[in-house]
Amino acid sequence: MTTMTVAAIQMSMADDVATNVATAERLVRAAAKQGAQIILIPELFESHYFCKDQRVEDLERARPIDGHPTIAHFQQVAQELSVVLPISVFERSNNVLFNTVAIVDADGSMLGIYRKSHIPDGPGYTEKYYFSPGDTGFRVWETMHGVIGVGICWDQWFPETARSMALLGAEVLLYPTAIGSEPPNPSWDSSGHWQRVMQGHAGANVMPLVAANRTGLEVGVNNEITFYGSSFIADATGAKVAEANREEETVLIASFDREQLRTMRNAWGLFRDRRPELYFPLVTLDGDIA
Repeated sequence: MTTMTVAAIQMSMADDVATNVATAERLVRAAAKQGAQIILIPELFESHYFCKDQRVEDLERARPIDGHPTIAHFQQVAQELSVVLPISVFERSNNVLFNTVAIVDADGSMLGIYRKSHIPDGPGYTEKYYFSPGDTGFRVWETMHGVIGVGICWDQWFPETARSMALLGAEVLLYPTAIGSEPPNPSWDSSGHWQRVMQGHAGANVMPLVAANRTGLEVGVNNEITFYGSSFIADATGAKVAEANREEETVLIASFDREQLRTMRNAWGLFRDRRPELYFPLVTLDGDIA
């Protein structure tokens, strides 16, 4: 059996954990009922996107990975449904805080964590106040339903993230996300740009990609954001094969043949013809290799 069926969950968030966990579980169960094996929930789905503002009390939302109640809850769900669940949480590790995804396999075991590498900082998206840059490096996991690579939101704008996961052996790229309007200019709509960048990652690496975003208006102290949904699944050429609208709760489903995808990647020769010895500017900040 080489078929891999993936799902993206699109949902709006309340500002309490129990409500959001219940909503996410309901949608995970709906996806599993449609045959999904790998199911992606949006970034930081436990609450409103608190990074709209800089509030010291919101730092208390962070929890250690060990004994994390939301992760433990979805480990039971994953085991019951035999599905893979990347779970996005606000992690506390001693005195350091991270934006983290815990990878839960289809038997309920936790395979490991990925900590968000690229941390944005702008009006309404002040994540550097809350999160340290991740120290795990890019990772992939061999799950019971395929090899997955997971980036987190702002990571999805960087081609190095996708290519690194592809080189590590990923068969599908997953990006839990929280993105919407820009408080300095609410009329600026980045949704098309957002989708096209990730479609390029899928096409350049010849592998499917799943992006799960939130929806709804969330009002903070100094800023408000309308999250624009538009979650989607792209195939190995970058074409969108499933897409949600901007407002509605949605479960997106798509299936891919892993063996056919492997054959396609080999046939294109994109990895065969790489020239890593020429890519020195990529490992500098400013491209200066003098």
